[in-house]
Amino acid sequence: MSMAGPAADRGAAREGAREDGDARRRDPVATKAALLRAAVAEFAGKGLAGARIDEIAQRAGVNKQLVYHYFGSKDDIYAAALETVYAEIRERERALHLGDLSPEAAMERLIGFSFDYLAEHPEFIALLNDENRQEGRHIRGSQRLEQMHSPLVSLMQETIERGAKEGVFRADLDPVQLYISIAGLSYFFFSNNRTLSAIFGRALDKPKAVAERRRHIIAFAMGALRPE
Repeated sequence: MSMAGPAADRGAAREGAREDGDARRRDPVATKAALLRAAVAEFAGKGLAGARIDEIAQRAGVNKQLVYHYFGSKDDIYAAALETVYAEIRERERALHLGDLSPEAAMERLIGFSFDYLAEHPEFIALLNDENRQEGRHIRGSQRLEQMHSPLVSLMQETIERGAKEGVFRADLDPVQLYISIAGLSYFFFSNNRTLSAIFGRALDKPKAVAERRRHIIAFAMGALRPE
């Protein structure tokens, strides 16, 4: 049997890959986006210590020299990957339009969103866990991340103040403390899901258990917001 067909197919595939690589090199925006997606996946899977620039480049379908060209060192693209995942969640939070809702509806939406986002993005948890092992040094060095968080804190402060005026929220709530509490209620559940499942003898990763936890967190957090 002739091998011309399979050989031709392989050659066409290689040619297609080369064309994709050439197109990315001609389009810096697309190349950087592909590299950042690849970096997020690589660092989430292996951490900063285990990740390799070669693997990031291979995932993105480009020469590894482009990683250094666009980002510099391995630490630099790691920091850029962190900025990328934080930028996504901050963008999604802005799209919630909390200011258009009543204070209680706004908080319920934010709490539910925080839970759902972590359920859908295990890579975010993995990257944050690894950055904590790095003592947060990449985040501390990022002015962009600091700028991202300021609008969220301001929006939460406004929501708290609106709720206090309406008599549905306590007036002594700190927006930063509140956000940490909301995030922590969801984060701990997902970051420790396997150990919690083993300890309590429950399959906490199943849809029913996840939905039950979501309802509990919203009710628990909203109860803490209300005046005594």
